[in-house]
Amino acid sequence: MLVAWVHLKKRWVSPVTIKPVDKPCGNQKAAFLIRDNWRHRHGIEHAYLEAINQAHTEIIIANAYFLPGRKFSNALKNAAQRGVTVELLLQGKIEYRLQHHATQALYENLLKAGIKIYEYNRSYLHAKVAVIDQHWATVGSSNIDPFSLLLAREANIFIEDHQFAHELRTSLKAAIAEESIAVTPEHKSFFTWRNYVLNWLSFYIVRMMQGVLGYDWHDNIP
Repeated sequence: MLVAWVHLKKRWVSPVTIKPVDKPCGNQKAAFLIRDNWRHRHGIEHAYLEAINQAHTEIIIANAYFLPGRKFSNALKNAAQRGVTVELLLQGKIEYRLQHHATQALYENLLKAGIKIYEYNRSYLHAKVAVIDQHWATVGSSNIDPFSLLLAREANIFIEDHQFAHELRTSLKAAIAEESIAVTPEHKSFFTWRNYVLNWLSFYIVRMMQGVLGYDWHDNIP
C-alpha cells in the first residue's frame, strides 16, 4: 500500500503506478466501503450491523462521536442480552459540547442493557474503529452518529483477519485500562439533574438539526 501526504505545495515528483498483484498474498479479507448521498448511503452502517448481529463473544467500538440510531442501538443491546461483551470507548474530553452531551444522554439506557462504557481522557479521541470476536475489524473515517452515517462523505475498511484484529484489540484494551474512566451508575457526576436536562436537550437539538437537513430523526431515536 502506498500513501501520499499532501501538505501545502508538496506534490508527487514523478507519476506513481500501482500494479495489482497476480494472485492474492495471505488469507486476509478486506472490503473498502464509502458513504455518499447517492448510491452508497447505508453501506458502512449495514456492514457494522451485520457483524454486530453475528457476534458471539465480544464487541469493542471506539468512536469520537457516538450517537447511534434505533437499529444500531438495538443491535448492541441484543448482543449484550445474548451474552456478548459489549464495550464502548468514547470521547471523554469535550471538543464539541452539543455532540458530547447528546451522547451522554444515551449512557443510562446503554448501561441498563449491560453495555460497558468508557470515556477516553488522555487526549481528544479521534478513533473510528471496532473489533468483533477478535477476527473482524474496521478502521476508517466514519463515526457512529447521524452526520457520519447519513450526511457526511466517509470511508471505512472492513477486515477479516485474526492477527490484525488481535493487535487492534490489544491497543484498545490498553487504552481502556490505562487511559480511560469507566462510566457507572455510581459516578454521580454523569447522572445529576443538571446533566440530565443538558444531555437530553442537546440530544433533541441534534436530532432536530438532522430533521432540518431532510432526514427522519424520529426513526433514529434509540
